[in-house]
Amino acid sequence: MDRMNFLSLLLLCLTSVANGNKANKHKPWIETEYQGIVMENDNTVLLNPPLFALDKDAPLHYAGEICGFRVHNGPLGSGTVQFEAVVLDRSTGEGLVRSKEPLDCESQREHSFTIQAYDCGEGPDGVNSKKSHKATVHVRVNDVNEFSPVFVERRYEASVPEGRLFDRIVRVEALDADCSPQYSQICFYDIITPNVPFAIDNDGNIKNTEPLDSKQQHVHTFWVTAFDCGKNRAQADAQVAITVKPSCKPGWMGWTKRVEYTPGSGSIPLFPSLHLETCEETVWNIQATVELQTGHIGKGCDRDSYSDRSVRRLCGAVRGEVDLLPPPSPAANWTAALPTLPSSDSSLVFSFNGSNHVAVVPDPVVSALSGDHFTLQLWMRRGGANIQPTTTQTRGSRKEEEIIVCSTMKNDDSYSHYSLSVHGCRLSLFYWPDVSAARPVKFLWKLEQVCDSEWHHLSLSVQFPSVTLYVDGVTFDPALIHDNGAIPNPAPRQRMFIGACWDPEEKQKEIVNNTIPESKDAVKYVGGYHGLLSGVTVRPGSVEPHSVVECLYACREGLDFGDLETLGSGMKVHVNPSQSVLVLEGDDIESFNRAVQQVTYRNSLRFATPGVRPLKLTTSLRCFNEESCLTLKQLEGYLVVLQPDAPQISLSGVGPHLARPAPEFEGSRGVPLFPELRIICSLSHAVNTAAQGMEGGALMSDAVAHTLDGCEVQPLGEELNPEREELMVDLDVVRERGLEIINTTAYIAITGAESISVYEDILRSIRYRLAKGSARFERRFRLSCSEMNGRYTSNELTLEVNFLHSLDSLYHPSHLLASQQQFLHPSHHAGELSGHTLPNPHRNSVVPGAATVIIMVCVGFLVVMVILGVFRIRSIHRRGESTRGGAKEGSGQWDDSALTIIVNPMESYESRMGISADTEGEGEEDEEAVETPDDASDDQRIIIKKEGRDGSARRY
Repeated sequence: MDRMNFLSLLLLCLTSVANGNKANKHKPWIETEYQGIVMENDNTVLLNPPLFALDKDAPLHYAGEICGFRVHNGPLGSGTVQFEAVVLDRSTGEGLVRSKEPLDCESQREHSFTIQAYDCGEGPDGVNSKKSHKATVHVRVNDVNEFSPVFVERRYEASVPEGRLFDRIVRVEALDADCSPQYSQICFYDIITPNVPFAIDNDGNIKNTEPLDSKQQHVHTFWVTAFDCGKNRAQADAQVAITVKPSCKPGWMGWTKRVEYTPGSGSIPLFPSLHLETCEETVWNIQATVELQTGHIGKGCDRDSYSDRSVRRLCGAVRGEVDLLPPPSPAANWTAALPTLPSSDSSLVFSFNGSNHVAVVPDPVVSALSGDHFTLQLWMRRGGANIQPTTTQTRGSRKEEEIIVCSTMKNDDSYSHYSLSVHGCRLSLFYWPDVSAARPVKFLWKLEQVCDSEWHHLSLSVQFPSVTLYVDGVTFDPALIHDNGAIPNPAPRQRMFIGACWDPEEKQKEIVNNTIPESKDAVKYVGGYHGLLSGVTVRPGSVEPHSVVECLYACREGLDFGDLETLGSGMKVHVNPSQSVLVLEGDDIESFNRAVQQVTYRNSLRFATPGVRPLKLTTSLRCFNEESCLTLKQLEGYLVVLQPDAPQISLSGVGPHLARPAPEFEGSRGVPLFPELRIICSLSHAVNTAAQGMEGGALMSDAVAHTLDGCEVQPLGEELNPEREELMVDLDVVRERGLEIINTTAYIAITGAESISVYEDILRSIRYRLAKGSARFERRFRLSCSEMNGRYTSNELTLEVNFLHSLDSLYHPSHLLASQQQFLHPSHHAGELSGHTLPNPHRNSVVPGAATVIIMVCVGFLVVMVILGVFRIRSIHRRGESTRGGAKEGSGQWDDSALTIIVNPMESYESRMGISADTEGEGEEDEEAVETPDDASDDQRIIIKKEGRDGSARRY
């Protein structure tokens, strides 16, 4: 009975399964892409994600089960498939990918192929089975340290002179055939022979640890071995044999340690009497390297002494740059908390310690920098002075990138992001044109200038997708451009950091005083920069041409070769772009000695930066007998650039007095202050007696072409009253020349490098204007100019302006009221009162009390007139009473009817300006000239003349 029940149930199940198999409607499903890793010594591929095939017909028998996987050729369809896929569990669809034959990382490191899954169909015979789509599988073969290092040569030989220590005598080299960097690199070398006076570094360079003596041991033989980074030792050790040669004293003769250079001398030879001695050794190749070190001069080498803004204008650079690290001020306070260092070129240098210094550029400044076309320029020096290493980095830990500039900017309806960073000796620009759509791109440059701890100028012109880098005016192409892959998107917020970048995974908190506090809850950022920065600017718009960048930042001093035509056959000369290294190479000693004497130093700046430039000469010789070839020690000296002669900037052709009628100053155009100004710049030069007898040795002219960089006109005494007076200049002319102007009540300043003639024209056009009815009598101005960024200044030219008033206007009630106000407030109008008197021609200024003296004398004169009037009335009365003796007495009396009073306080000005005084006695033909005492001043001449009937005159 039990057996019958079992058979019935089995028949029922088979019927159900048969009915279900007819419903194999769905295809199996697998992922579209898999990433796999397999070791060289293993055939099982580890997939990510794991290989599983799913079928919606499950759990039906056959139709819902996976019977197998099929592997197809790769995208190129070449070769036999090296991989297979097997089913581990038909019900779950789990599979396994493995290689059919051993894999070799050295022959092929990556493999790609496609895979499909098949279900079991409608029955055990697999009828009507369905297959899935094809999925791509990428398999990377991981390396196994299966190879050991092998030396390039089994024996290395070298020879050295005795009695000296060498940094490198010979270099051994081993190679490893493994494919991965971990196992293919040689980590270190080792000398396995004990007690030898030699040492070897990790690069295989062998040097002696003590001076060698050929008499004690002529040849030193020892063995070395090598280890890769997987600690596999070399298959066979290498033998090293070093021969010690008897000492010889070859070298350079006629070396002068100190060389002086006078600014303005052009090019001078550095080694006029230098020649090489080889101790009778036959050489077939000589190479000499001359190095000039100028990194200590400002930001490296001698550049233009003008300000950065003036140099940009002289070189034709496009305007509109924005300073991201400006000097701290109330308007630009985001750099106030950053430490600064002094600089010899008067620029501001900011220090970043890589841990808690960062500058946050305000949003209004960032808003003006939008666009995918811009030029980023900066001065950079890695490390820097007085900067301690970052505390967050421990010894042996991997150093992260140091970010110089990090910015997210709004461009219309999208946001772009970029960051400039350094890592080791690499400079990288990470650029994301659209953080919401496009993928980021990273540009890499491998530069020695990034890690040499010297000042360098970087100019990065971005015209995406084109990026151009200039380092010290020289172009560098990117070493690598690649897609950086998926990274967290920056928040859609406009901001810019200098010296670090915000952490995209942390919520940004407030930064206090541009300093990130060192606490657990401080703002998290990444890539703190460790070094010095200066002159960080961004200019949106079109990029700078190469010629402009080279003009801006190329060195004006360097090494050069005198006459290439004098080079002998087989001689070669090479100078690096910055002209700090010159290499000579030849095969003949005599030709080589003549070539060395043609090496020159040139400085195109007339006002070169004085100071010391270290100088080095390194020589390398190759002989027919390499074992006994000579080795010359490096020569060190220095070049001294002397203090340049100070230019004499002379201002002339003005004043010291300018007298004009007051109505001329009240006109719409005013009166020009310096219409005949002359500016002359001259230099005095010492006589070069050595050059007098040479062709072209004429003395330099005292007058040389110069470029001023600023002039200032300043009112002396009180500042200008904007309601009554002003200084006017044509702003269009100034801006057309690319100059800048500041016009305030205290001064008017015009700045920018330009020729003397241009400054003369602009200064001659400056006009002074008074408002109508302004009762001024005198105003003084001072003019001065400078050049070389204010390094040299001119004489101070003082101009006294006098306003001539007519008597009608002077005694008009309104003017009288103004005069009364002036006398009531002498402390505020002392300058105006002094202008009312006439200056002595022998003095430069007017005594303010002269007007008061004249008034007091006039008052006294009126008193005398009253007394004389009373006296005259009484005398007439007496003549009427005694008419008999009137004739006799009348001959001794004065006729007061012809009394004439002449008050001439402006006699000195009238004599110079051609202005005639209008006096009452002008029509009298019998009036004689009356002279005042010689010691009386012009403003104290008061003549009282009484003409009598007998023609005589009396002076009071």
